[in-house]
Amino acid sequence: MSDACGCGDDEPRGAEEQEREPERLWQIKELQFAALSGAFLLAAVIAGFGDAAEPVVVALEAVALLAGAYTFVPSTLKRLVKGKIGVGTLMTIAAVGAVILGEVGEAAMLAFLFSISEGLEEYSLARTRRGLRALLSLVPDEATVLRDGAEKTVAPADLQIGDRMLVKPGERVATDGIIRLGRTALDVSAITGESVPVEAGPGDEVFAGSINGTGVLEVEVTTTAEDNSLARIVRIVEAEQSRKGASQRLADRIAKPLVPGIMIVAGLIAVIGSLLGDSATWIERALVVLVAASPCALAISVPVTVVAAIGAASKLGALVKGGAALEGLGKIRGVALDKTGTLTANRPAVIDVATTHGATREQVLDLAAALEARSEHPLAAAILAAAENVVPATDVEAVTGAGLTGRRDGHTLRLGRPGWLDPGPLAGDVARMQQAGATAVLVEDNGQVIGAIAVRDELRPEAAEVVARLRRDGYHVAMLTGDNHATAAALAHDVGIEAVHAELRPEDKARLIEQLRAQRPTAMVGDGVNDAPALATADIGIAMGAMGTDVAIETADVALMGEDLRHLPQAFSHARRARRIMLQNVGLSLGLIIALVPLALFGVLGLAAVVLVHELAEIVVIANGVRAGRTTPLAAVPVDPAASHTSAATVGAPS
Repeated sequence: MSDACGCGDDEPRGAEEQEREPERLWQIKELQFAALSGAFLLAAVIAGFGDAAEPVVVALEAVALLAGAYTFVPSTLKRLVKGKIGVGTLMTIAAVGAVILGEVGEAAMLAFLFSISEGLEEYSLARTRRGLRALLSLVPDEATVLRDGAEKTVAPADLQIGDRMLVKPGERVATDGIIRLGRTALDVSAITGESVPVEAGPGDEVFAGSINGTGVLEVEVTTTAEDNSLARIVRIVEAEQSRKGASQRLADRIAKPLVPGIMIVAGLIAVIGSLLGDSATWIERALVVLVAASPCALAISVPVTVVAAIGAASKLGALVKGGAALEGLGKIRGVALDKTGTLTANRPAVIDVATTHGATREQVLDLAAALEARSEHPLAAAILAAAENVVPATDVEAVTGAGLTGRRDGHTLRLGRPGWLDPGPLAGDVARMQQAGATAVLVEDNGQVIGAIAVRDELRPEAAEVVARLRRDGYHVAMLTGDNHATAAALAHDVGIEAVHAELRPEDKARLIEQLRAQRPTAMVGDGVNDAPALATADIGIAMGAMGTDVAIETADVALMGEDLRHLPQAFSHARRARRIMLQNVGLSLGLIIALVPLALFGVLGLAAVVLVHELAEIVVIANGVRAGRTTPLAAVPVDPAASHTSAATVGAPS
């Protein structure tokens, strides 16, 4: 919460306090004291109508004042000790001034109404914090672990890295791990927003909170319960919520000088008015102006919206790291998409092999695999999977941006991209492979090219739909890739992207993002590792598939937790709506101050009326901010054939 608000204590909340988070409206401490204050105020009114002695009425009003003031005066005094003044300061001065003027009932009404708004604010923040931490409730209370050849039931906190969990059909996974035995369909909808169960088998990662389908699984534990994916997400979001977006900073910039300014103006009104006329009247008007211009609604309007929106974004499979990221996401008008792992599934496979000079398909794959066995290039796994009985080469060296060299059985081997190696008689085959969207690599044996291997990473099935949706929503969409121009153009044509930038190194992507940012606010969507420079350069960096990926979460401003690209337009739509709500709240709050101050100055509205209007408006901005916590999944958008054409070309046929 902004310092300018001063509506409550700004000390960090401890874990124990968070565990006791109120779940019902009547459990909010501020509302309990507000109810007590209201009861004594009502009793004072009844006593007044019943001709009770004035001391009795004043005593009831005084108790009502003390009960209401307890919700904000102690925290205000703590802040004053730290040299901070805020709305609580204004309310305290107004209440004390009303008492000095003999208007104990007015002061009690102010404290009663302000304590209600304080309670509603606390409830809205507690509600959104609970929504975020509800992710942790997805972890089961017990887990079955295999130890010493027997099944044992333990608490998730007792699981150790390396343990084998037994997950039966219908059970939730207690912590992150890797499947060692069994196959199933995992329901991860509560974590990543994926609506369709994900097929999983040996070697696949599973995350805490996933629901096992039909098969019995043995899962090797890879993280403790305190550091699993769900716990990490909650910690990151709660820590990042202190980052303020532009709208929140705007509210702060207005509110911070406004509070001392109001105090000075109120003081001048009281002094000048007293010199010119009835001092009691002008002091009272000064107090009313003090309350009328209080910016509490302004100060809390954006934080409530941010907390609600960030908590809701997690339900859409998007981890938004603070108010700055949320507002930035809502302002984006251009989207730069990485190809590998973003538009594609990042599971490349060999789809064709062309040979020459008497070599066979098996020989070409064997020599290529001999070099790739010592490589970590993304294409290596595809080539190794296509070869059999790989005998690794020796003296393997990587030539940056070109390929690999090495030796085996006295032969000098090279593997790399066309341009570094001359395709010779395979030039036509290479062109055909690239035009069909595949990456072509050439294999050379003792200086002679013997074959070309086509590797293609297939587009995600939802990629064309997502690009069509982004274009429909008015976004400029571009593709950035390190792949060759022909392959990039083929994939971009299939998915419906016109702006294609290929053969880019990481620093080239970052430089290109700077150029795109000069034209419009731009987001970069990548895998968060080799795209780190571009993610950092963009107005907003968005990492794909961030569940369990620390680098992706830390590099990007926003991380899409699932592998479904449709979460991207959902996140954009959600952020735009949240930003509209922020601006509505800021406008309403400023408009209220502008309208109330002259009415208070000229005596049209008294203290009680101003307090009532102000606190009702505060309730309105809180309620409006909480609206940002509603999620509205987007309906599927029909893909325009003209915008997103699926090529019929295949690698085996000329294009």
